[in-house]
Amino acid sequence: MAKIKVTQVRSAIKRPKNQKQTLEALGLRKIGQVVEHEANPSILGMVKVVEHLVSTEEA
Repeated sequence: MAKIKVTQVRSAIKRPKNQKQTLEALGLRKIGQVVEHEANPSILGMVKVVEHLVSTEEA
């Protein structure tokens, strides 16, 4: 399966609780942090929830 790199580019301050929890579940804690995940449906769904706070690229 393909891998994706997820980078947090915007702050989670003043965001709904579910978006904060989604960022934490992805392993993102601060702006500029990069994590790598398998591109499975559950990860892609989490990225979709916070797509305005992160950027993604194929690894």
